Amino acid sequence: MEWLSSPEAWIALATLTALEIVLGIDNIIFISILVGRLPQRLRQRARILGLGLAMFTRLALLFSLAWVMGLTAPLFAVVDYEVSGRDLILLGGGLFLLVKSTFEIHHSLEGSEQARGAGRAAASFAGILIQIAVIDIVFSLDSVITAVGMTSHVPVMAAAIVIAVLVMMLAARAISDFVDAHPTIKMLALSFLILVGMALVAEGLEFHIPKGYIYFAMAFSVSVEMLNLRLRARAAPVRLHKKLPKAR
Repeated sequence: MEWLSSPEAWIALATLTALEIVLGIDNIIFISILVGRLPQRLRQRARILGLGLAMFTRLALLFSLAWVMGLTAPLFAVVDYEVSGRDLILLGGGLFLLVKSTFEIHHSLEGSEQARGAGRAAASFAGILIQIAVIDIVFSLDSVITAVGMTSHVPVMAAAIVIAVLVMMLAARAISDFVDAHPTIKMLALSFLILVGMALVAEGLEFHIPKGYIYFAMAFSVSVEMLNLRLRARAAPVRLHKKLPKAR
């Protein structure tokens, strides 16, 4: 427990917690869209269990540091490109996100009200959790490797992960309800997941895209959409007033 008296460890804890929360935003978006296909009574339980799986996965990877760092060692080579276990996980996770997000966009745009209702009723609670668990591994792998590069104190990393997941659990329902209430926000969220999926595929192919660029693009898009939502909210009473019959 020597790290408790170290100012550097506390700074690392604060930094890592903030980083884990930022890296977990795309995870919350993914969970929010998936649980939206479940009945209302099961959604909060699915959110909590999904984020609990995320915390368990990250802690399990954290306490298997030797194995995680070993994933960066080349397994085989294709021409001059060396492929590691991490590359394969990132490629698989990125492709999974691309396919899943594309199907969700198609379902939102092309599915009728009856088809959407049937699809939501047919959504399996266990199936949703399996999908969350699969993508948790991908998101967790990158965040744990990032954490290992920032501090050598395993307790600091574990504490940052637990605090970040608890914060996400508190925010998950509000974010999910907001996404469900605004179809354009859901479409924007799905576009973010496609962006994240492409970034994961690029990372797996050794094309590094600075995450700052990705998060800036997301933040800018959200800011524009917030302005659009506010503009539509202000315009709605005006349209309603014009439709009301005038008193004689």
